[in-house]
Parts: sequence; structure tokens; C-alpha cells
Amino acid sequence: MNEEHSRFLDKIDTPEDLKKIREEDLPLVCDELREFIIDALSCNPGHFGASLGVVELTVALHYAFNTPDDKIVWDVGHQAYGHKILTGRRDIFRTNRKYKGISGFPNIFESEYDAFGVGHSSTSISAALGMAIAAKRQGRKQQSVAVIGDGAMTAGLAFEGINNLASTKANVLIILNDNNMAIDPNVGGFSEYLVDIATSHTYNRVRSEVFRTLEKLNLAGERSKDLITKVNNNIKTLFAKQTNIFEGLNIRYFGPVDGHDVNRLVNILNDLKDILGPKVLHIKTKKGKGFKLAEENQTAWHAVGGKFDKITGETLEPKSEKNTPPKFQDVFGHTIVELAEKNEKIFGITPAMPSGCSLNIMMEKMPDRAFDVGIAEQHAVTFSAGLAISGFVPFCNVYSTFMQRAFDQVIHDVALQKLNVVFCLDRGGLVGADGATHHGVYDLAFMRSVPNITTCSPMDESELRNLMYTAQLPDKGTFAIRYPRGTGSLTDWRTPFEEVEIGKGRKIKDGSDMAFITIGPIGVKVGQVIESLSKRGISIAHYDLRFVKPLDEKLLHEVFMNFNRVITVEDGTVVGGMGSAVLEFMADNGYSAKVKRVGVPDRFVEHGTVTELYHECGLDKEGLVKAVEEMVVDKRR
Repeated sequence: MNEEHSRFLDKIDTPEDLKKIREEDLPLVCDELREFIIDALSCNPGHFGASLGVVELTVALHYAFNTPDDKIVWDVGHQAYGHKILTGRRDIFRTNRKYKGISGFPNIFESEYDAFGVGHSSTSISAALGMAIAAKRQGRKQQSVAVIGDGAMTAGLAFEGINNLASTKANVLIILNDNNMAIDPNVGGFSEYLVDIATSHTYNRVRSEVFRTLEKLNLAGERSKDLITKVNNNIKTLFAKQTNIFEGLNIRYFGPVDGHDVNRLVNILNDLKDILGPKVLHIKTKKGKGFKLAEENQTAWHAVGGKFDKITGETLEPKSEKNTPPKFQDVFGHTIVELAEKNEKIFGITPAMPSGCSLNIMMEKMPDRAFDVGIAEQHAVTFSAGLAISGFVPFCNVYSTFMQRAFDQVIHDVALQKLNVVFCLDRGGLVGADGATHHGVYDLAFMRSVPNITTCSPMDESELRNLMYTAQLPDKGTFAIRYPRGTGSLTDWRTPFEEVEIGKGRKIKDGSDMAFITIGPIGVKVGQVIESLSKRGISIAHYDLRFVKPLDEKLLHEVFMNFNRVITVEDGTVVGGMGSAVLEFMADNGYSAKVKRVGVPDRFVEHGTVTELYHECGLDKEGLVKAVEEMVVDKRR
């Protein structure tokens, strides 16, 4: 940022510094903050549009409230960059999402201003309510604010929190950041309802006229708030033909308000501090505000994947060559269309990630058979169950980390009834800069613990196609196919479909000194390590297990009858994962061998590049070679 444009921001290290600035200068602070975010992200990519959309709200919140004593809970958290910059992390913001740097999401271990750790959506209302109840019990005067938006109001947890809040008198302010977007445009009745509220010009005009009349009659004073509330509610009922959903739950509703008018927001927030009890402030914002390209293409600029020119928006990263492997998500997207063209029973379902998982390809070609259900993983699973029990074959595509939110539905609504739902778990493994909240490292462990679920992971794109083909064949039951973020290893990936024998692994290479057992695309890296070590005279066999449930017992018998040194490798937790399954088989069948499990350790791995995180977990070439050397040295003693 140029010095002439940093007159205010450079002096703000805490919200107390912000409060020293005159209120009439706050728009200039917002301009500087927005420019700082654009500057920083053009060089260090991260979530983009959401933080730009709440710049004015962020400044207003820290200007009006007494943080960190007052608690601001940011839902999802990728809109909290401005919050981080204003709360002492401006000078280290360049480390955002980098290895050993600050997190891209609010993190309670990083700052006292981060009231609650987030990454998944729709937690803010429940958390803020808990904080408000605790403050009341402890006799503390505290404002608890939940900032929810970017599609998070479409999730069931948000409604559970609202329902509970309505039964209390807790001092919670919900700020509904209504930008009609998650990553892709919001879907569902509630999103349409918010639009109706915000765009009712007649309602807003009449409300303003009535309030001006009350003021002229001196009926708008402090003692007449109940009268004003009743009049306001009656106006809403008259024009909406129903009571406002929030006020119907006895939660006072204010708005909609322009979320980019910082001075107006400050005045409103100061007023709302004096109104006790549960309340909602509905603000209208534009995702990507202040950066034209992000305003015009909000999905593409939700997050930026590489450095870009902050003036033109042109990417500065080298373009990939044409003859490169595709992303696994795109293989899924094209393959489900191919399968659906042949099998009219196939449906596609995703919770708010159509572009992220590439279901948008099917949505464009078969809009009546592909559904974005909003940020509602539990609903996505049970909706799929309803389709399956009616004779259809739903492919429910959910990011691995988000599938954790629907574990109960997987068990009770799908597996227990042996329904043919195909779970495609995108982003399996270590995903990089999003960090601990987004790594998909528990899927193999929790899926294999449930009866009736075939659980597998393809090594390459061709195998992904074949497993998807197999899963939709008759009588295959519940299927979980797990694959990582990013590209695979094959350029010629659009191969003819072949049925895969359930529970059948494969031997990729013979060897004599020891054996590797792998699952998923990490097997490609292991194959390269084996080839490298062969030049040193170390002979290693390689087995691709492919399925963690059911296990290929014939393959495992072969392994343990021929090798007393075995290394298992998986891009997932070592606790309960594929390696644990191998150890269980060994113990159950009376084998005795030295088995080393390589995978994600029993702790939360933070953010960084996938390369850095693989090195930390011993999953890179150096770590795998070290594991082999330890085995070989032990064998030769």
C-alpha cells in the first residue's frame, strides 16, 4: 500500500486505535483496509470476495463494540481478513495461510480477538448464544455478536441455534450478512425470503413514512419503543402477508440496511447495544465489493488460487500446459454425466459446492437430475437416501471434511438400510492452506467403521471412473469413493468403463526385501520412491489395497506370508485408517511382522502447502525413504 493511502491503517494496531479516529473518517479507513486486502491477496492468494464484502461491517463492529471483551463470532471465517488486520495482525498478514504463519480463519490460539475457532459454516449463532448465557451466569456485561452469511443460514445448525435463542432472553445480536452467495449463488426458500424482505420497496417506503409521522407526534421516544415495534410488525405483516420469520420467534428484526454505509452501521450498532435480548440486524452487501472483477464474477473470485495483477485481475502464475492430467473433481464431473446418459436412475447431489466438485457440469446438462441443496450436508445425505429408497442411484458429492457433519445420517439413514447411495468424497487427505478445519483425513477411518459401506480410494483417474461405474451397477449397496484435491497422474484418462471387483486390490510390483501397501493416489508417489530405491539395490514389492472395506484378504495373506517388513502409506489419519485395518488383519490371522504406518499423525495438522505438510508428516519422498531405510537397517541387524 502506498504511504499516501495508509494515513489511518498504519496507526491501527488494536480496535482501541481505531476508536481514536473521527467517525466521519471511517469511510477512508474502509478504503485503506479494502486496498490493503487486495494488495496482500494479489501477492499471497487466499479467500477474496467475502472479506471485501464486509469491510464496512468489520470497521463498524470494532468501532462500536468493546472487543475483545465483547465477543464477535465470525461464521465460516473466510470473511474475517479485515478483522485480523484491525486486531494486531496487519504486519504479519503476509503470512496468512502460509506454513507456520497465521491461519486463514479465526483461531482462538492465535488472538484473543478471535472469539471462536471456525472453518465450517453455521456455528456462529450457537456459539454466541453459549457465550451470552455464560456471561449472564458470571455477571458480566457482554455483547455477543454472531456474523452469519455467505450461505451459512441455509444449514440446519443455524436454525437450531435460532430456535434455542428464541426461547431465551439472551443478549445476542445476529448480523445477517445477506449477499445472496456462498461460493456459488445461494439456493433455497430462505434465500428467496431474504430477497423478498430486502426488495419490498412498498414496505420500506411505508415504514419510513410511518416512523416520520411518529417522530412528528413525539411518539418515537425511548418510552415508546414497544409501540414502534408493534407498528413495525404490523406493517411487515400487512405487506408480507405473514409475520417476519425472526419476529415470529420473538427475535427482534432490524433492516434491511446498506452494509456498505459504515457510518450508518456504527450508529445502528450503537443503538442496538442498548436493546437487550435476541435481535437480528439484516444487512445487504456485495461479495467482492471494491474489486470490479470480483463483483461481476463472485464465484470465480470467492478465493484466488494464484498471484494476480490487482489492476487487471490477470493471473501472474504460469499457465499449465495443455497436456497435463485433469483435476479429480473434473473427472468426477464429466464421468457422472457419461454414466447418467446411460443410466436414467442416476442423480447428482452436492451441499453448496457445485463448481468446487464439478457437479455444475451435470447441472448444466441435466438440471432436473442434479441438485445443489445449500450448505446442508445432513440434508444432502438424507435427501439422497430418499431418492435411493425410491429406486434411484444418487451420487452425493461432499468434501471429505464436510462429510464429518453428516456422519449420523450416513449411519442411520443410509448404511443401516443398505441403500445404494454413492458418496464421492472430494478433497480427501491434506488439502493445504485451508488447514486443520479443511483437511479430509478422517474419512477412511470413520467410513470403514460403519457396516454395509464399501469404502475405497482410486490411485488414478481411470480407476475413479471405474469405481463410479461399479458403484451404480445393481445391488452394490452403499459406496464411498474418496479422492484428493488437485490433479491426478494420467493425461489419457477417459478410458472405457470396467467393473471393479468389490474388495479386490492389486499387486503393482514384485519385490524381495519388504512390501509397501498403499491406498489412493499416494501410491503413485510410493511407486516413484520404490523405483528410486531399486537403484540402490533395495527390492520392494508394492500392493495397492484400493478398498479399506471390504479388505482384500487374499492379497494381505500374500503380503504377510512373504514379508516380515511392511510399510503402509495413506494420506489420512493413522488412527483407525488403512494401516490400522492391516494391523487388525495381521493380528486376527496370527501373523507376526514389523509394520510401520505412515500417514497423518494423531494431531491436527495446520496450514501450509501440500508439499510442506507432506514433509511434516513424513509422506514425501524424504520421509518415505527414511521409513524404508529404518526397515532395511533393522532387517540386516
